[in-house]
Amino acid sequence: MFSYEEAFSRNIGWVTTEEQRILRGKRIAIGGLGGTGGIHLLTLSRLGIGNFNIADFDTFALANFNRQAGAMVSTLDQPKVEVLAAMARDINPELGIRLFPKGVDRENVDDFFDGVDLYVDALDYFAFDARELVYDKLAELGIPAVIVAPLGMGAAMINFLPGGPTFEQFFRLKGLSQKEKALRFLIGLSPAVLQRTYLADPSRVKFGERAGPSTGMACQLCAGVAGTEALKILLKRGKVYGAPWGVHFDAYRNKLVKTWRPGGSGNPVQKLMMALVKWKLRNSEPG
Repeated sequence: MFSYEEAFSRNIGWVTTEEQRILRGKRIAIGGLGGTGGIHLLTLSRLGIGNFNIADFDTFALANFNRQAGAMVSTLDQPKVEVLAAMARDINPELGIRLFPKGVDRENVDDFFDGVDLYVDALDYFAFDARELVYDKLAELGIPAVIVAPLGMGAAMINFLPGGPTFEQFFRLKGLSQKEKALRFLIGLSPAVLQRTYLADPSRVKFGERAGPSTGMACQLCAGVAGTEALKILLKRGKVYGAPWGVHFDAYRNKLVKTWRPGGSGNPVQKLMMALVKWKLRNSEPG
C-alpha cells in the first residue's frame, strides 16, 4: 500500500516534515516534456510535489533516445504527456496531474496556469511563439518561472521572479526573426557561453533550421538545478537569483560562472558576445 509519508521520508532532514507537507500541496506547471521537461517532472515528483499541469503535443521518436525521459522502444509514437504522466503516477499514485496534450496556446493558457505556484520552462528551444505567450501570462499573473537550459554538457539557469525584469524585458525577442531570437535566447541563457570551447562539429548548430545537438548529461544536470530552485522558491528559503542574474555550470569544463547582465540583450557585454557567436557560426551554418 502506498504511503506518501514513507515514500518521501528520505527527503526529511534536507526539508522538515512541515516543509514536505507544503511541497505536497503545491502545483507546478511544466511546459514541454522533451529533453528536460520529462526529467523535471520525475525529479519534482520524487521531491514530493503533489500537483502538476503538464503540456506537450508531441510523441516519442528515435531521435529522442539520447536524452529524453520516457523515450524507449516501448513508447515509440506514444504521446509524451501520457507516457510521462504514467511514470510520475508510478512514483506517486496520489498525484493531482492535469494533461494538456495540445501544448500551450491562446485557448488554454489561462487554464494551464490555473492554481499554479511555479512554472518550469521546458519548451522546445525554438518554440518562441509559445514561450512569449507563456511569459506574458506569467508576468500578468505574478507567477515565478525557472528556466534551466541544457547547453553542451552543462546547465544554464535563469529565474524570472515577480517584481524583477520580465522575460521580454530581459531577452527582447519580439519582432525579431527566428534566427535572431535563437541567438539572443542562447546568449541570454548563457552569457559566459562555457560550452563554446568544446563543440566538436559546429555545422550541427543550425539556428535557421531550428536544429542543434544535445546531451543526456546536460538534461540530467538541468533537472537537479531546476528541482533545487523549485524547492527554494516554493519554501521561501535559500538565496534565489532572479534575472538579470544567471548561473551556468559546465561539467565538461568543471567550471561554474555566475553572471549579471542588467538590461539583458541590451547590455553592451551581451551585445559583444552575440557578435562573437555570430562570427563563429557564420562559416558553419547555412544562411
